[in-house]
Amino acid sequence: MKILITDYVHPSLISRLENDGHEVDYNRAITLTQVKDVLHSYNGIVINSKIRMDKEAITLNPNLDFIARLGSGMEIVDIPYAQQNGIRVINTPDGNASSVGEHAIGMLLMLADNLRKGDKEVKAFKWNREENRGWELKGKTIGIIGVGHTGSQLAQKLSGFGMKILVYDKYNNDFLQSLPMVEESDLETIKKESDIISFHLPLTREIMHLCDDGFISECKNGVVLINTSRGKVIHTPSLIDGLNSGKIRGACLDVFENEKVATFSEEEKVMYAQLNEFPQVIVSPHVAGWTHESLKRIADLIYERINNGYTMKLPPYTY
Repeated sequence: MKILITDYVHPSLISRLENDGHEVDYNRAITLTQVKDVLHSYNGIVINSKIRMDKEAITLNPNLDFIARLGSGMEIVDIPYAQQNGIRVINTPDGNASSVGEHAIGMLLMLADNLRKGDKEVKAFKWNREENRGWELKGKTIGIIGVGHTGSQLAQKLSGFGMKILVYDKYNNDFLQSLPMVEESDLETIKKESDIISFHLPLTREIMHLCDDGFISECKNGVVLINTSRGKVIHTPSLIDGLNSGKIRGACLDVFENEKVATFSEEEKVMYAQLNEFPQVIVSPHVAGWTHESLKRIADLIYERINNGYTMKLPPYTY
């Protein structure tokens, strides 16, 4: 086959495909417009977030063998239309789930133990022990919304912290046997009882701004929010209002509504400046699933799934 790879991948994927006799074009600089110009000449394409394989793009080559996504977010692929045309859709949510779970815990511990503030002060020869007194995870209740690969990994990794773990997933309860440490719950109970809420959701129409003014108002006072899924799960102005009022104790954010800083409107510049001023907000640049190990694991899974005829199941929701 002739395969186009449009984004950074572990080199093992390229070498293994070439060793199998495939012709691989590795072009990290290619744009969506350029992809549409050349797509007709390929049998398969490997993409990340910058390339959208929507109906328009797929129509340019309805004879593709596969569309492979490096990672999990599938809002960039028209899965039903691809599969109607016999195109296999490959994703790898299991490739970086462990790293996302670890990252979420790391951000939470950084917030709870004042690690950012303490690190900065000690390096400036300031020794403020009482001002950096933290709070423990033990005895707290965490609500995990979305219990797919990453939500399950977070629950497993939290099992040794002595926390009560409530979980809710509208479309999935297959996790119950593999996660004996969790309690299946509902959204209302999670909002009412959780000290910490962590979102692990795909960006679908019904999930857009799930966490808005109404959601936050129904949460426990002093709730901590974690989002390592998609930025638009949380309505940023609502988050800022909750932080200002004290309703929200803190937030750990690896994802944002707009992650292209160069495209910020004046309103967005003001909004994100406000968000960044809160000392109780821990942020990172959408790297929770982007470890050295996950890069290799995703490459291995893509290779295996190209070769074994894999195609993902249609999700029960609409993107």
